[in-house]
This record gives sequence, C-alpha cells and structure tokens, in this order.
Amino acid sequence: MTCWLEIDSMPNHCRLLSWSVHMITSGVPVMDRLLRILLLPVLCSLAHCEQIKPAIADEQYLWVGGQTGEVHTYRIPLLTFTPQGSLLAFVEARKMSFKDIGAKFIALRRSTDRGVTWSPTSFIVDDGSLTDGLNLGSVVVDEATGAVILIYSLCFHHYHCKPSSTMLVESLDDGLTWSAPRNLNPQLGLKSFAPGPGFGIQKRHPPAVGRLVVCGHGTLAGDGVFCILSDDHGKTWRYGAELKSIPYNQPKKNLDFDPDECQPVELDDGSIVVNVRNNKNYHCRCRMIARSLDGGESLPMGELVFDQTLVDPAVAAGALQKEGVLYFTNPANSHSRVDLTLRWSLNRGKSWVKDTLKIWAGPSGYSCLTALKGNGSDDHKYIYIIFEKGQTDYFETISFVKVDLYSEQ
Repeated sequence: MTCWLEIDSMPNHCRLLSWSVHMITSGVPVMDRLLRILLLPVLCSLAHCEQIKPAIADEQYLWVGGQTGEVHTYRIPLLTFTPQGSLLAFVEARKMSFKDIGAKFIALRRSTDRGVTWSPTSFIVDDGSLTDGLNLGSVVVDEATGAVILIYSLCFHHYHCKPSSTMLVESLDDGLTWSAPRNLNPQLGLKSFAPGPGFGIQKRHPPAVGRLVVCGHGTLAGDGVFCILSDDHGKTWRYGAELKSIPYNQPKKNLDFDPDECQPVELDDGSIVVNVRNNKNYHCRCRMIARSLDGGESLPMGELVFDQTLVDPAVAAGALQKEGVLYFTNPANSHSRVDLTLRWSLNRGKSWVKDTLKIWAGPSGYSCLTALKGNGSDDHKYIYIIFEKGQTDYFETISFVKVDLYSEQ
C-alpha cells in the first residue's frame, strides 16, 4: 500500500489525504510541498500504518564487570551504526574500581549482522595509569566521508592533574582500526568538556547541512551544557551553543540550575533538541529540554522547557529520532536508578504516548539508542538500545537490547 505521510507531524501514521486538503493545510507553497512529496514517497508496510507496539526481540550481555582481567567495571555505553551497516558498541573499561576517576580503556565490540553476533572486546584507547583518566564520550558518524569519530575527555575532574583535554580518535574502515588520539585543545582551548555521553549528530536539514554537532557538559570551572561544531568533517572544531548553569562557575546546591549530561537529536524541521540531565533537580525531578534553531550555534533560554512526563533520577539518558518518531530511554523513577523505560512521541516531544515499554525493572543507569538508516523492512522495524544493568547495582553489566517496534503485526 502506498501512502503519503504528513511529513511535518506524524510520519509513522499513514494518512490517505486528498490533494486539496493536504495543500490547504500544509502552510507552505504548493510547489514546494509538491517537490517534498515527490522526493519523499513512502511505501508504507502495514506495520507502519498501525500504532507502535514495541517489544524486546533479543537481549545480550556485552560486558560483565567484577574485576575480570584488567577491568574492574564497565560503564558509560555508546552505540552506533556505521554507514556500511556495522553496529559498534563502546564502553569505558575502568581498570581499578567503579569510580569516575581513575585509569581506563575505551573498549569496543563490533557486529556485522545487526547485533546477532559480536567480535571479541578490543581496547582502542588506553590511558595508562592516569589518576584522572579518560571519560566517554560521544560517537558521531560522518555520512559523507564514512568516518566514525569518537570524542572523549582526559583529566576532566582536575584530580591531581591539569589541564583537561578534549580528545578524538576516528576510524575510516568501518570500525576495524582506529587513529592515534588527537588533542583538540589547540582548537578548543583548555575548557573542561565531557561529551555526551551518547552520540553526536550530522545535520541533515537546514540550517548548516552536513555540520557535525557534539554536545556535553563542563566542570565547575565552566559548568553547564556546551556544544562543539565542525563544518569540515571533523578536521577542525569550535564551540557553539551554551546553556550555562546558575550561579555560573560556582558551587551548586540542591535545586540550583545545573544542566549536565545530554543527548542532541535533530528533528525533521532542522531544529536540534537537546535532552538534558537536570543535575540538581531544578524546578522538577524531570528532564530539561533545550532547543537550537540555528544549527547548534545557540540554545536560547526562551526555548528551554521541563518535561514533567520524563521523570528522572538525574542520570544520562538516551534519545533517538527515527522516521518522525522521537524515542527516549531512562530509569523512569524520580529518585532511584531503576525501571529502564522506553517512551515515544509522535509530535516531536510535545507529548508522549501513554504506553511505555519497560526494558528492565531492576537497577539500571546510562543508556544509548541507535537505528539503521536503511530501506529494508527490518531497518524500519527495529531500534537498538545499550544500557547499564544490574541485579543489585546498576553498573554490574552492559546489556544490548533489540526492540521490535511493531511486535503485534
């Protein structure tokens, strides 16, 4: 069945609209609208014409902590597809303890069959024995060059070290090999910047098509949310948007305004929504939502909202835009890191469908989502989640989950 979609609103609900009604209500010139429709025809499967009914299709443990070999604890998972369709999972492999401060590896596992089987763990970065070692991090894929770029920090907390460094490694061969680390401080300066954790984006819609945008947070020496931008495929970087804390550059108390770890997502109108950890529970125990209208150059306070539906215990969360639907994962509890839950919105996050999918009822922490941008039926049907999962503590294991979005079809 061939369907035209309401491109700017709910693309996953097929609507057979008459031409006249569609044009009258579109709010854009007829020829422009016609061009968009001609360029974006969609062959809707029956699954896409029905309501989303997600269910877990598969789950695997990718990493298990507990001082195995050189690693004590695995934390801060990231997940992405490469342009060639391989699935890459990254994690901090903490050498001595579960703590944020200390020496670490960046560990990687790679799947070429969409998560069915995985390569053994490889360590693509080793910080040696630093007292304030590396912290992940954001992964961003450049669709034009095929590069997979991973950005992380060193000495972020200034614990017996200074200054902080923002570091970059990249792969040009589908994640098989990685470059030596490159220090971005000569371009960015000495600001403490912790990317993500999660993924960065490459702008697909105006303004600034092709731009790489990576958002993260700072330390007390410059706290708040900040984004770094590259317009030359990751060769050079500069600071763009910022959402500073209040009081800025001063110790925080409970209920102060302290935006922290964050996940940017580009919507189909070209805006960038940044889903932000509300670190000191300012205004609510829920997520902050910032928005950039200029390609990541600014995050105006006038666009900031607090999403009361997205209750949160102050944690890094996952977000993903797929075919006009916005997905979100976090421990859906106002005080504890438990109940990792998947939510979805059909109107760019203005509201959330009442149905949810509980991924794990027990201890759960940071999460990251991804999906393959392909034309196959499976590409439309699934999203993929990686998250911290435990029986007693949320950082015991790293779990990979494949979610069937249309499980009842």
